[in-house]
Amino acid sequence: MQAHSQNAQRTKEAYDVTVIGGGVVGCAVLRALACAGLSACLLEKGGDILSGASKGNSAILHTAFDAPVGSLEWQCMQAGYQEYLQIHEALNLPLLKTGALLIAWSDEEAQKLPDILHKAHQNRVTDVAPVPLEQLHAQEPHLAAHAKAALHVPGEYLIDPWSAPLAYTLQAIAHGAEVMRRAEVLSGERVDGHWHLQTSQGMVRTRLVVNCAGNYGDLVEAICRPSPFAITPRKGQFVVYDKTASRLASHILLPVPNDRTKGVVITRTIFGNLLVGPTAEDQQDRTTAAIDEAALQSLHQAGVRMLPALAQEPVTATYAGLRPASQFKDYQIEALPTEHWITVGGIRSTGLTASLGIGQHVLGLVNQHFQATGETRPTHWPHMPVLSDYHPRDFQCKGSGPLVCHCESVTRREIEAALEGPLPAGDLGGLKRRTRAGMGRCQGFYCQANVVEMATQAGLRVDGIDAMPGGNA
Repeated sequence: MQAHSQNAQRTKEAYDVTVIGGGVVGCAVLRALACAGLSACLLEKGGDILSGASKGNSAILHTAFDAPVGSLEWQCMQAGYQEYLQIHEALNLPLLKTGALLIAWSDEEAQKLPDILHKAHQNRVTDVAPVPLEQLHAQEPHLAAHAKAALHVPGEYLIDPWSAPLAYTLQAIAHGAEVMRRAEVLSGERVDGHWHLQTSQGMVRTRLVVNCAGNYGDLVEAICRPSPFAITPRKGQFVVYDKTASRLASHILLPVPNDRTKGVVITRTIFGNLLVGPTAEDQQDRTTAAIDEAALQSLHQAGVRMLPALAQEPVTATYAGLRPASQFKDYQIEALPTEHWITVGGIRSTGLTASLGIGQHVLGLVNQHFQATGETRPTHWPHMPVLSDYHPRDFQCKGSGPLVCHCESVTRREIEAALEGPLPAGDLGGLKRRTRAGMGRCQGFYCQANVVEMATQAGLRVDGIDAMPGGNA
């Protein structure tokens, strides 16, 4: 295989717009801008896209049934939800139609369901409805007997949380965008109508900046102005059960949320496992999401209380992610016309669903305040490889060649493809997110050496062998 550069070469003296942050929101914003005809660049401090908050989430496409009524979050979630449904087939992205059950486990929680139902209907999710207990247990026979009441949310789906933003980025590149990885933004200043952003890869000139820096959003905002919001990373830990556990739940099992968190969810993953989580723990560290054995044990116990048969299921992996929580409940998205800057901050657990809607919203701000672009009209549609266990995989196709990762049935051809193309994997974590290699029962114990050898031969920068294991992280 031919070696590839880890970063795009800067080909323009100045970009129309530069997006800071290569999480799912930054990738979707880049797509919207590039497809509208703007010369766009993405700056990501990590070795690959999704190196920060976006690499760890529950991978649910939400209807926004319980979002704050009339909020910007609700608007972006519904727009993003609809756009994903419109484009996922063209990009070959999976959609697993599970629906969700929001379950009350106490009388106090059951008393909240009428208000949640009313909110869902206010949010135009009118198919949410109560479920009789007999029907609930018929649909979910492994559910614990002490459930008090439930609502059915038929429009909640499972998606691939990594292939989707990669597809958005590849589509942006196909429309002329450039991506720079390991390009941490160190400083910036406005000179003669342009932002001069100093990065660890050199200086980038741009007319407009969009700050999508996630857990570093307030620090990046300080380049432009005193940040009006402060990010306090909220850690969410997850337990991933073996694929045999996926039979225990056919729906996404949602808890009754509180004012601070949506609570602990039980759901299948698109990769064939069963997931329990997340926790919600505020911390000051913006980089490290350490796994806490006591918190994971508490998650396991919570899962067993809802699905008693989980007590007999082995755990495949554990992982943790950081959500960029601010002191505000709603998204912090704002255009600063005099500064040629757009702020996109405080996007928490709903960012995967809302990302395409946020892209639409940011494009609207560009048209309103900076530069008329017209509608987003994509003409190039990259065809994504399938990582879903519920759809045909490469190993099931003719000529797939030998398996490299036997736990996750990853072929050599898939790994080679992930190391090539317009945006090859930038580090081992990125390679895992593109292929699933190392995600299975052995957590890379048997395949890691072969994967690293292939990556090294392809010119991939290998910063640390321990970057590969870690469940869905």
